[in-house]
Amino acid sequence: MMGIIEILFACLLGVITGALTGLIPGIHVNTVGAFIFAASGQILGFLPEEVLAVFLLSLSVTHALLEFIPSTLLGVPDEATALSVLPGHRMVLEGRAGEAIRAATVGGVGGILLTIILLPFLLLALPPLYGFIRPHIWLILILVSGYMMLKLSRNFETLLWAVILFLFSGAMGWIIFQAPISPGLGLMTLFTGFFGLSTMVYSFSSGSYLPEQEIEPFTEFDGGTARSVLAGGLASVLLGFLPGFGPAQGGMIACSLTGSGGEDSPGDFITALSCLNTSDALFSLLTLYIIGNPRSGIAVYISQIMQDIDAGHIFLFISASLLAVSLAAVISIRAADYLCANLSGINYGKISLVVMLFMTASVFVFAVMEGASIPFIALALIASTSFGTNTPLYRYK
Repeated sequence: MMGIIEILFACLLGVITGALTGLIPGIHVNTVGAFIFAASGQILGFLPEEVLAVFLLSLSVTHALLEFIPSTLLGVPDEATALSVLPGHRMVLEGRAGEAIRAATVGGVGGILLTIILLPFLLLALPPLYGFIRPHIWLILILVSGYMMLKLSRNFETLLWAVILFLFSGAMGWIIFQAPISPGLGLMTLFTGFFGLSTMVYSFSSGSYLPEQEIEPFTEFDGGTARSVLAGGLASVLLGFLPGFGPAQGGMIACSLTGSGGEDSPGDFITALSCLNTSDALFSLLTLYIIGNPRSGIAVYISQIMQDIDAGHIFLFISASLLAVSLAAVISIRAADYLCANLSGINYGKISLVVMLFMTASVFVFAVMEGASIPFIALALIASTSFGTNTPLYRYK
């Protein structure tokens, strides 16, 4: 029988762990979750399964909120924050890093609250809707992919390159999943190249310095903020029950709903993406109860740990996510203020070099631990970095 002290301790420990993984560049939450799941047999020998599930959920929610800090200040995203890199960087160069991170914090808290508010409706609507849409998922994926390329292309040349990149990344993903390595390591390698190393190459080559950052005393709430939270929450619902949809596709949907691609209102854009990212951490687990389909790595681990999830467990998960996102929001704002006050004037190129070395080393450390082919991982990392580096040269997003 689980006790309230054990649950609170698990939630707090999950928040601390999620803060560390979220703030350390290049660490994916599913990688950490895989290690915890591997040791779950021993852990469950002296702790109830609910305690471990709360730890993983709190870890996931906190990581989803705090990973916007390194993606904003250092340009080290994973798929979930990749779309926010350029708007976030622009705000950093304007001295508005604190505002950007506060916008992400508002989105994260709003995403959890919106998911909880929508839960009664989703319990009624999702099961029949999922049964109707499931046979047509392939068509929806094609239409959304085509829409994304048309939306983001400036002319025929950029559209052509977008199609080439789309096919290339799809081919690389297929090769990675056919290789004898874990999906987590494969995706970590590709995302590190496509979005992490490629973004930071420019920062390293420029040798620029971080400008002085303004400390934001508060965050202004307006219609744009509310619209961004609503857009991110609705996009998260689509991610929750549509197989094959990831945060990148959900981010595009959120952008369309807000009417911004990050150019005019980068703060609202980041709010929508953070709302999507954080609410998905909870909703991907709730779909396990609603339609029997876990939609994230952490949700899959929890589904393996807990064979039967009932309404009582849902209440437990909602309570844990509320506590976790509240603590994570405080950590996010405090960390943002500290970093903004202490990073100004530091050589951005040197920071980028250190982070690039760390990211590359992390990929190979996990590859060695898994016993994967080092030449194959190196080739995948070089290829994805090359394409990611060349992308801005053709002026598409």
